[in-house]
Amino acid sequence: MQGLKRHTIGVAGLVTALLLAPAHSAFAGGPIDKGTTTTARENSRKDDTLYAAVSYDTSKNGSGPSVGHVSTAGTSWTPPACWLAPKWTARQFAKQMESEYKNVTTDPNQPNYAKNATSQLREMYKNGEYKNYNVDKQDEGMWWGAVENPNAPILERTACNSTLPFWAKNGETPKVKNAISPKILAGLAREQIKVPGTEVTLAPSGTTKVNLATWAWLDHGDFKPVSVTASITAPGLDIRATTVATPVSLKLQPGTEDAETYPTSGECTFNSDGSIGEPYATRRAGQTPPCGIKYLRSSAGGAYKLQATVTWEITWTGSGNTSGRMPNGTFGNDQDVRVQEAQAVNH
Repeated sequence: MQGLKRHTIGVAGLVTALLLAPAHSAFAGGPIDKGTTTTARENSRKDDTLYAAVSYDTSKNGSGPSVGHVSTAGTSWTPPACWLAPKWTARQFAKQMESEYKNVTTDPNQPNYAKNATSQLREMYKNGEYKNYNVDKQDEGMWWGAVENPNAPILERTACNSTLPFWAKNGETPKVKNAISPKILAGLAREQIKVPGTEVTLAPSGTTKVNLATWAWLDHGDFKPVSVTASITAPGLDIRATTVATPVSLKLQPGTEDAETYPTSGECTFNSDGSIGEPYATRRAGQTPPCGIKYLRSSAGGAYKLQATVTWEITWTGSGNTSGRMPNGTFGNDQDVRVQEAQAVNH
């Protein structure tokens, strides 16, 4: 790997941040979620297309009218604000640098320090540490640079701009901080995960009675693992990670303190066939449901907001035999439950 150094930037770094990664530039490469696979992206690639954009395969993601992103409470985990990735071929980089050099140095409105810094950068990449932007090595490597995560806070996105663009040979992953990796891609894939909403089946449905056990269940097939694969490819380089969300339990919150849950914790686990609880049947009248609620007070003509929330276990596997776990996520819905007083029967 040629010339991989952590440069002290000063003014030059500020100019690089402005010139090489402006939002309006064709060289701004952030995640694009179009549900496309890497193969589709490569087949449609043009000579002036950046390599740094992350490709997502969302074909195995959750679907339906009430899907949503899992939330992660009680953790400091956040997706990366930026990373370093292969962005330009040698010819692309040369074209970009020469264009920006001309634009800045011939603009009478540019201050002298900006013109000087731009000239110094051009000298380094054209006649200094590198020779003519490594154009004679066009097929041997790529220029790596900073890529901002458009979903991150705007003030954090420039954290990677302290590293100037550098050259790396094809198939080589530079050992530098924030270099794109399966772990980073797994976090980006997690941002794209969607899971189905949760509406449990209740018996009695709609309206129940005070002190009557209400059975709750989710049928087999309603919930199953979902996944998203994130990848980034360049000549000789293919880095990818698949993040999987697997349902592990259902939490019932009655919407009032005047209620009891089954089990007592309100946490119903999935059965081996992917279902939760058991459907009510007349022969089970009077039995305690494996998953359910008993309301102790009527809803007085209104309705309680029963919240059914599924916890999803998040894991990932990536290229290079990498793998890991992320904090569990949750997603759920509210549904109305009306509770009436039990009517006494006089004989």
